[in-house]
Amino acid sequence: MRKLLPYLRQHRGTLIVVAVLSVAGAGASLVQPLLVRTVLDAISAREPVGSPVALLVALLVTGAALGGVRDYLLQRTAEGVVLTTRRRLAGHLMRLPIAEYDARRTGDLLSRVGADTTLLRAVVTSGLFEMVAGVVMVIGATVAMAVLDPLLLAVALGGLAVGMGVAITVSRRVRALSEQAQARLGEMTSAVERAISAVRTIRASGAEDREAVTVAGSATEAYEAGMRVARLEAIVGPASTAATQGAFLLVLGVGGARVASGAIGVGDLVAFILFLFFMIMPLGQALNAYTRLQTGLGALTRIDEILDLPSETAGDATGAVFPEHADAVEFDHVSFAYPNGDAVLRDVSFRVPRGSRVALVGPSGAGKSTALALVERFYEITSGTVRVDGADVRDLPRDALRARLGYVEQEAPVLAGTLRDNLLLTAPGADDATLLRALDDVNLGGLVTRTPEGLGVQVGEGGVLLSGGERQRLAIARTLLADTPILLLDEPTSNLDARNEAALRAAIATAARRRTLIVVAHRLSTVVDSDLIVVLEGGAVAATGTHQELLDISPLYRELATHQLLVS
Repeated sequence: MRKLLPYLRQHRGTLIVVAVLSVAGAGASLVQPLLVRTVLDAISAREPVGSPVALLVALLVTGAALGGVRDYLLQRTAEGVVLTTRRRLAGHLMRLPIAEYDARRTGDLLSRVGADTTLLRAVVTSGLFEMVAGVVMVIGATVAMAVLDPLLLAVALGGLAVGMGVAITVSRRVRALSEQAQARLGEMTSAVERAISAVRTIRASGAEDREAVTVAGSATEAYEAGMRVARLEAIVGPASTAATQGAFLLVLGVGGARVASGAIGVGDLVAFILFLFFMIMPLGQALNAYTRLQTGLGALTRIDEILDLPSETAGDATGAVFPEHADAVEFDHVSFAYPNGDAVLRDVSFRVPRGSRVALVGPSGAGKSTALALVERFYEITSGTVRVDGADVRDLPRDALRARLGYVEQEAPVLAGTLRDNLLLTAPGADDATLLRALDDVNLGGLVTRTPEGLGVQVGEGGVLLSGGERQRLAIARTLLADTPILLLDEPTSNLDARNEAALRAAIATAARRRTLIVVAHRLSTVVDSDLIVVLEGGAVAATGTHQELLDISPLYRELATHQLLVS
């Protein structure tokens, strides 16, 4: 419950009004049995009943109106809680360390933002406050019944105790099972997301049936987890019903006997039975609400699991100081291993002077892309120092660091939406003319002219409506728009044909005239004119030098160049 309070705190004003309305509604309901007794006594005494009947009707209308206003406010508050939680969760997800995404499945994270947050609505509307309102009604009815006939109250409570005890015991187990059910739902969402994101590969591999079986298996596990919750919840209702019916029959029998003996009047018995209903109905609602509350708290546990993770920027420095005349990038005896223990870089050292063009080459798995990720500080190095413009990246706020870096990933991701949306990602204030120049720089201006939508043309989910080369060039255009002093390009020409590769090399050369450029490349033809080439092998620096120097001093580089027909 303490974990729930922060989600309700900003709505405390509305919730106070709801609480007042709940108490007022409960008070209006609790007065009604007494008015019924007054009416019955007046009828027996042949006295006028107009005034108590009118008051009774007024109380009924007032109670209904108060209930309607309360329910609206609760619904509004519940939607506000869901909205606030989704905003917090989505914002926090955007700032988690990259390693957390490596360790978690995308579908499970989506399930927490969607399905888990939706369950919080029930916590507020039919959970927490229904339980609170029920408690108010139960206490008020119990006091009134004690005043009318303590003996009948003891009989009623005895009948209710057994059933309520069973219901409460069962409800306590719902939270853990609900958390398991939500986890299974997250796994199912992950399975669906996995299948849809690779649907072309699945179709081409003839694996539709196998993937459908995998998704169906995850759905079955979610179903079984949900059924475990449903079985427990199914016990609560019958237990409550049996308890209430038993209590009613006992009160009716004992109460009838006491009326016959003259211990109480008919009006007292009718009023007592009405109070019993006013106690039983909210008590059953409170128990059901408690069960739903446990279900919602199970989802809340999964939400808090993500919100409790430290953000990537937690503990970042607050200021940025860049020494003058320092190298643009420097690796100083850098070693790095992923959390699973796999060492990727070992004692790597090299310098990238400002305004220079440096290439990282080597066989697959040598650590080239990882080196760029460390410059961006996506991961923390194991030992050594990475410096950008003379400052240790660990001493810089990440936003200040990344404001100096333009980065094109190896996969060149394109966001769903329009061409304009993708370009504005790095330059939100750029006008259309600037965007068009960036597209022309990477030989992509034809995308704008071939459809009437121009910059508003849709690129599809993940850029599926573009070719591989177009996606890569769009990612580079997007990075060039950021106009950063340092460019990090990871395999920028891997998906280009010879004609577009030549055009892009010219664009990169133009951009490099006033920038520092670090390029990861497998195709050595794209980097032979670099100021410095760093050859990586097995996570270590095997050699450094220009193209001609490396042909003479590095057997590995010469082997790579020979395989690519750069030397005979």
